Parts: sequence; C-alpha cells; structure tokens
Amino acid sequence: MKRLALLALSVTAACHHAPHSMAATPAVPAGVTAAMITRGDSIFNNMSCVRCHGPKGVGGVRGPNLTDQTWIHADGSYDSIVQLVTTGFTKAQQKDPQYQFTMNPRGGMNLTDDQIHAVGAYVWSLSHPH
Repeated sequence: MKRLALLALSVTAACHHAPHSMAATPAVPAGVTAAMITRGDSIFNNMSCVRCHGPKGVGGVRGPNLTDQTWIHADGSYDSIVQLVTTGFTKAQQKDPQYQFTMNPRGGMNLTDDQIHAVGAYVWSLSHPH
C-alpha cells in the first residue's frame, strides 16, 4: 500500500506543470491517473485476477509474478498490458508451460473498457515502482 501511495503521489506530481527539463520523461503512461491505479487495485485484488496472479500480483502456480520486470505475453508497457487483458490468450498461445492456465478475454469477467484500463494501470504500477 505504501508503494501504491508513493506512485499516486508521483502521478499527481506528473500531472502538474513541470519545468521543461523535467517534462521530457513522464512518471506514468499518458492518460494514467492515480484514481485509475487505485480502481485497478480494487478490481485486481477483489475479482478473478487475484486467483491466478496472487494478492498484489506476486504470482502463484496459476499465473506469473507481475511485480518484476519479466513478462511472458506482453512487453510490460501499459498498452501491451491493456491489450493482453482485453484479448487474453489461448492454450495454443501459452508461452510458459509452468503456468497451465490460459487467460480469458476481458479477464474472464467481461470487464468494461474503463475497468480494463484501470487494471492495466494497476498492473503497470506493480512493475514500475516510483
């Protein structure tokens, strides 16, 4: 929770106008807000995401750790995470036999586009601590 609060502060700071030299590298992906990350945390940890990826995305026997820099079906960018949650992947697309489960489109929960973007923001924040 402390890391999430620090990221939220970083997002808030990034939203304010910074001197030109600091504006070149945004702290978070364009369009991502602290509110999205908080909402994504709630969706991820209170719905089916947690069943495979564990609390706070630490991984488990069904799904990989999302808090490190190792990615299996995405490149770790916000856009690739959103795309993966949107489309899921089939057994034929499974890239790591360690995890025997597939991921259903829209997280298997028919998440709305806004919910998918919030989950994507949260998952991105797990592997990009600020």
